[in-house]
Amino acid sequence: MSAPTPFPRPIAVLMLAALACILAGNHIAARIAFDNDSGVLLAVLCRSGVTLLALVALVLWQRQALRLPPGTWRWQLLLGLLLAVQSLCLYSAVARIPVALALLVANIFPILLALLTWALGGSPPTRRTALLMALILFGLLFALDVPARLSGREHIGSGWLLGIGLAFTAACAFASALWVTEHKLSSLRGSLRSMLTMLVVFAATLAAGSAELIPGGFQSPSNATGWIALGVLALLYCTGFSLLFICMPRLDMGRNTPVMNIEPVATLLLGWLILGQMLNQTQIIGGAIVVSGIVLLTYRRHA
Repeated sequence: MSAPTPFPRPIAVLMLAALACILAGNHIAARIAFDNDSGVLLAVLCRSGVTLLALVALVLWQRQALRLPPGTWRWQLLLGLLLAVQSLCLYSAVARIPVALALLVANIFPILLALLTWALGGSPPTRRTALLMALILFGLLFALDVPARLSGREHIGSGWLLGIGLAFTAACAFASALWVTEHKLSSLRGSLRSMLTMLVVFAATLAAGSAELIPGGFQSPSNATGWIALGVLALLYCTGFSLLFICMPRLDMGRNTPVMNIEPVATLLLGWLILGQMLNQTQIIGGAIVVSGIVLLTYRRHA
């Protein structure tokens, strides 16, 4: 089967920016759920379960065959396990450190993806692309006020390093998942691939809960606010994940993935609007740098 035709770049960029905002809302809802005593595994189970149901309905409606081409089943299993690791690690980080800080670390995945693609035989990033990615990362450092945290002007709790490590692990897992999807499973129909991925995530989360790998992982929210937040995060994640992985082969992720670095900035804005968090001058400047870097990256010239 031939590779799908990519979307025109402006459409792909707009879709990725919208998906980044949807996923940012998912993380805000997750933090609200965790603040109301919801367990991390329960949150992952809810969002993967809702997404799985939606994708099963889509696959049945499309009357797709459930058989995988020879040699792809092991890559499909690996993709699901990578997404399970990414989900557990990122939500665990969000539960321990500020949401935007967790997303800063997790959003180095475009750099990791570019390096992974290069290491596995792909073309290296151009000098201009590398400089713009560095500019975006530099802007994110200030948008999330990392210098103040590292200088000691803001308190760093005992779980800070663990949260950073978990977020970095999530970035590695997600970059690997994107590489597997684009290079090993792009010939599969997006809805089928996504359904099987969510099935593995759901099963792996149940297994982790049954084995009590994370104490209190299935703890229920203590009030209605927590339950509502669980429902919202499941709905937003279902929407964002389904669109991202169904459309990924047509989004030219190797070129356009850095656009999703707008997610931490969207998280800061949503945190201000929903959680009452205020943006200081340094964060506003950092956000402007990020947006500028994304615009320059988006409209770079190609032959």
